[in-house]
Formats: sequence, C-alpha cells, structure tokens
Amino acid sequence: MQDDIQQLADHLSTTVDLPPAQTRRLVEDVLAYFSETVDAYVARRHGELQDRGIRNDAIFNILATELSDRRFATNPLTTRQIRRLIYG
Repeated sequence: MQDDIQQLADHLSTTVDLPPAQTRRLVEDVLAYFSETVDAYVARRHGELQDRGIRNDAIFNILATELSDRRFATNPLTTRQIRRLIYG
C-alpha cells in the first residue's frame, strides 16, 4: 500500500505545483478522509456540533442529512440509529 501511495504522490507531483512531500501528505489526508467509518464520522461530528452549542435533536437531523450526502456504503440511518451509534 505504501508503494501505491508513493506512486500516486509521485504522479501528482508531476501534474500539480506542489513539492513531493506536500503531495504525499495530501494523498494520505485524502485516503484518511475516505476511510473514516460511519461510526467514527458520527462520533466526531456529534462532538463538533455539540461544541458549537447545537442540541441533540438538531444534531441527529443534521447527521442524518450529512450521512446521506457522503460516500458511505450504508442505507440511510434513522434518528434512533444515529442516537444508538452515539450512546450505545
């Protein structure tokens, strides 16, 4: 996998105006973004939205909308399912 990442970073370095080290970091960041699980995303976003002072009722609706717009391979989650991901 590391060879694939390096090959992609090398290729991108030739097509964009970024130094190789920055290009590799960009590739790693994109891969990390797309490898986040539904559970990890819900936990992270719940904390971020709570920190902004948003109440859980609104957070659950926001998360349901966000999840439907992201690349997760899942059926749409209900508010109850989102709540269970957060609180168990």
